Amino acid sequence: MRTPLKSTARIALLALAAWPALAAVADAGGAPAQRPWLDRSLDPDRRAALALQAMTQQEKLNWAYGYFGADHAASKSRKIAAALPFSAGYIPGIARLGLPALFETDAGIGVATQYTTTPRERTALPAGIATAATWNRQLAYEGGRMIGAEARASGFNVMLAGGVNLLREPRNGRNFEYAGEDPLHAGLMVAAQVKGIESNHVIATLKHFALNAQETGRFQLDARIDPAAARMSDLLAFQIALEHSDAGSFMCAYNRVNGPYACESPWLLDEVLKRDWGFKGYVMSDWGATHSTVPAANAGLDQQSGGEFDKSNYFGAALAEAVENGHVPARRLDDLALRVLRTMFAKGVVDHPVKEGGAIDFDAHARVTQADAEEGIVLLKNADRLLPLRPGMKIAIVGGHADRGVLAGGGSSLVYPIGGNAVPGLLPATWPGPVMYYPSSPLKAMQARAGTGSVTYDDGTEPARAASVAANADVVLVFATQWVGEALDANSLALPDRQDELIAAVAAANPRTAVVLENSGPVLMPWLDRVAGVVEAWYPGTRGGEAIARVLFGEVNPSGRLPATFPQSEQQLPRPRLDGDPAQPDRRFAVDYHEGAAVGYKWFDLKGHQPLFPFGYGLSYTSFGYSGLAARVVDGKVRVRFQVANTGQLAGKDVPQLYVAPVRARWEAPKRLAGWDKVDLAPGATRDVELTIDPRLFGTIRGNAKTWKIAGGAYKVLLARHAGDPRPQTVTINLPATVLDLAGQPLTTNKGQP
Repeated sequence: MRTPLKSTARIALLALAAWPALAAVADAGGAPAQRPWLDRSLDPDRRAALALQAMTQQEKLNWAYGYFGADHAASKSRKIAAALPFSAGYIPGIARLGLPALFETDAGIGVATQYTTTPRERTALPAGIATAATWNRQLAYEGGRMIGAEARASGFNVMLAGGVNLLREPRNGRNFEYAGEDPLHAGLMVAAQVKGIESNHVIATLKHFALNAQETGRFQLDARIDPAAARMSDLLAFQIALEHSDAGSFMCAYNRVNGPYACESPWLLDEVLKRDWGFKGYVMSDWGATHSTVPAANAGLDQQSGGEFDKSNYFGAALAEAVENGHVPARRLDDLALRVLRTMFAKGVVDHPVKEGGAIDFDAHARVTQADAEEGIVLLKNADRLLPLRPGMKIAIVGGHADRGVLAGGGSSLVYPIGGNAVPGLLPATWPGPVMYYPSSPLKAMQARAGTGSVTYDDGTEPARAASVAANADVVLVFATQWVGEALDANSLALPDRQDELIAAVAAANPRTAVVLENSGPVLMPWLDRVAGVVEAWYPGTRGGEAIARVLFGEVNPSGRLPATFPQSEQQLPRPRLDGDPAQPDRRFAVDYHEGAAVGYKWFDLKGHQPLFPFGYGLSYTSFGYSGLAARVVDGKVRVRFQVANTGQLAGKDVPQLYVAPVRARWEAPKRLAGWDKVDLAPGATRDVELTIDPRLFGTIRGNAKTWKIAGGAYKVLLARHAGDPRPQTVTINLPATVLDLAGQPLTTNKGQP
């Protein structure tokens, strides 16, 4: 979310001077009868309107500016005493009106802490992409509920969590925070987490709006894309997430979108988000993403966040002056304050005040994150049934600091674990570091399960020595890592630090080798044909070592499926090389997203590329069969039924996936994901599954139209194991020509009838 401060202490002083009476709010009292907006029986809109009516101009301006919560260079000379230490942000409350302050924490995988030697130690979920790999919306909800509970117990009522940027650029350093490449899948998974967070009366934040697809040049990058294509891809992911969660806030991104900065884009903030989608919450800027007063306010930005990071206090005294002279209409200020107030009432922030120091059941929360990690692990290869491991085996573990812990991603989302960093001292030690390993050792977890066997470890720093250790083992596990983070993209999709050479050397010494990946997203695997197994563990969170061991030993049957396509080479990507130059962060440049809405597997289908591993792919220790596919149109929506059977010898979970494809109409790509379920089955058991397809997934948006048009004719519904399934079950349906609004509601049919 942010980078080290570039502003000066003077900026912070100016921010405070804008309204000193609000920097430290004094309770002026007032009986409840005199404050009708505190009546819980009223709806949030009415309560917000009543509160707004009672406010002075200065009190309305209060909600437009947020302070940075940490004690960094720009704020040291005038510490915001009321802010929680080492936190992301603080917006003063108005005690005269009974309205609490907003306390903001960085988030995504848990309650994060700005860099300090005395951080909050909290529970970390697996990376967002790992949660997406579970394809389990209930797990995503439970994870959100867990981190939301820890936020509340820590004194926070705003979580900057809800990352839904599509994986357009596999080298993006923040892919681990997001939910993959498909708008339906990403939108629904993030929506579930947001609902879990907000079940704690904590405001969640959908971010980064929009097209924040890489970190290189993120402050100057101009994302160029056809607006209709954006509405069918990246914006659709945000729209679905909003529709299914009613998230309280949005955070606009650093980058530009078709010219203007995202945080001063009338098209993004006002037209698309607030008018077209009917968003009633408020838009905050990313920290350092505000560039103006009048353009940003009139475009729809409601709150300048972490104002110390910006070049000026745009939404402080400057906004007050702009309202006074009419450059920003008074009704825009009213709208801005009303949106923040309504969200505070709607999400329970006013009625359920937070207080630092609440009780946290860390053991119970660790079980939540472990369950998430276990279902997010993806078994990519398992030749000759190398896995699961069995007690009594002689197992060699190589590399990845697997003797001490599991890797986490870097940047503002970093959660500091209980027990501290398992591998301290790795570089970079500062932003976007520190490089963090959570103290959950895969080695120790597997040693506890080895029985009469043995589990030995080699750090992998000398490939020849590692190969010698591997040669004498029944099975070898090479732990390969890829550390990236906010403000730091991967240089390439190759594993760093010559790990490919290590894997090749070990596999040459013992072909019964499996590679366990701890990484942010897709990586290349030049050694794939020489190893027997590949396990994608992502950044697996607080109990990651235990989760990995349970999957490897078969205590948990792997059920994760890829939320992103793994390419065979970077030449298969829409942009084989990463745009921009990390050495020139202030140089403006454009990225042409010429692939439009054909993101990920859609691009691969369109171009006929064969990926290394397709979207939706994942293996199990058992087997599943599909039958009885049928589809029918009911009240204008396609309903699909089929059966899933566990045809193997072990209990397991499967993820049957529905895709849709036009027979004659032209889309951005040959097919689209249209739905899925996660089914838990005992050996021999069968379950009926019924899914309803969002009608927008049969349509297209053209030009500047604000409608989805479904061409009349035949469409295929495919029941598949993954996007590259060569033998999906297929049924054909016929749909009438239909026009839908942006929310998917029918406007007309082929007969022109409403």
